[in-house]
Amino acid sequence: MLKAVILIGGPQKGTRFRPLSFEVPKPLFPVAGVPMIQHHIEACAQVPGMQEILLIGFYQPDEPLTRFLEAAQQEFNLPIRYLQEFAPLGTGGGLYHFRDQILAGSPEAFFVLNADVCSDFPLSAMLDVHRHQPHPFLLLGTTANRTQSLNYGCIVENPQTHEVLHYVEKPSTFVSDIINCGIYLFSPEALKPLRDVFQRNQQDRQLEDSSGLWPGAGTIRLEQDVFSALAGQGQIYVHLTDGIWSQIKSAGSALYASRLYLSQYQLTHPERLAKHMPGGPRIRGNVYIHPTAKVAPSAVLGPNVSIGEGVTIGEGVRLRESIVLHGATLQEHTCVLHSIVGWGSTVGRWARVEGTPNDPNPNDPRAHMDSESLFKDGKLLPAITILGCRVRIPAEVLILNSIVLPHKELSRSFTNQIIL
Repeated sequence: MLKAVILIGGPQKGTRFRPLSFEVPKPLFPVAGVPMIQHHIEACAQVPGMQEILLIGFYQPDEPLTRFLEAAQQEFNLPIRYLQEFAPLGTGGGLYHFRDQILAGSPEAFFVLNADVCSDFPLSAMLDVHRHQPHPFLLLGTTANRTQSLNYGCIVENPQTHEVLHYVEKPSTFVSDIINCGIYLFSPEALKPLRDVFQRNQQDRQLEDSSGLWPGAGTIRLEQDVFSALAGQGQIYVHLTDGIWSQIKSAGSALYASRLYLSQYQLTHPERLAKHMPGGPRIRGNVYIHPTAKVAPSAVLGPNVSIGEGVTIGEGVRLRESIVLHGATLQEHTCVLHSIVGWGSTVGRWARVEGTPNDPNPNDPRAHMDSESLFKDGKLLPAITILGCRVRIPAEVLILNSIVLPHKELSRSFTNQIIL
């Protein structure tokens, strides 16, 4: 039997995802029409022998999370449980703290997936590698260019055996073009090194971490405390993928992940993609429309558009490279490009909401999303436009490269501003 663990973090993380994470926990933010972690759960549920999926994090088990878990259990006919950490325990601390829950039933192995990654999740291929040559740790890796590799965990492998010889998390100089995808397959023996780190932390509680706080013994960082320490000892191996992969750290990367997943739907969920029908809106490229959304027949949608539950799209609307969230309204002849329109927001007639994409270099097959920063030299950098929850944009107004915080009613145009 197999299990899967999805690490969903907590509210103290994901600050680059604001203001979108003000309304729902980041793991539940809709990407390509479904909550972010539903893509993970769907992939895990398709692995033969999967018996249980555990979510570990520091979020309070509020109504949206509880409702999602109940719906997911019914849809996938699998036990899916949330285990709440008593404090933020790092990427490995929750695994060790809930080790008895993970090992209950004696699984042969368990997957560990970070919630904030977008991937086609080649879990069956990883399982085949593990069963052919079992080792405590199997990491999924992909390639990046030399500059962008510095933003990730870098892996030096033996090209013949694929053993991880050296691992450095976000190095200051180039180490390797193979990076850690944040998707793993562990054998039960993988928890023993986590126990060693826990015991070492107990013995040495006086070491300060970089933030100046006193770390608890339960805080374990998989990347620095385990992977870096065990590299070259025959315990960690890497499986390389050339499939889709991206981190989801910011709103801009969520829009890019939506594009990747919508493209993937052509193979995995063609029923989720809207089709051009007589008397319906004009569809260009990959578009998701929730069944409850109302879209005028003269609207033009796509490519890379996701329209959520209860959304209203008026006549003559042009929508491209955007996510429109639950209950939003785009009135007649609005134009929305490279933007995220928040829950319950309204964009008035003939208004234009536009952002600037920050996509990977299309001429570099190893390029990924750049690590985004909102500011440079005290100025807001051009990026996608984000309208927070229940924002009202009046008619004939331009909102360009701006972030509008929730519950704002604007009266004029804005460019390159954060509107508080």
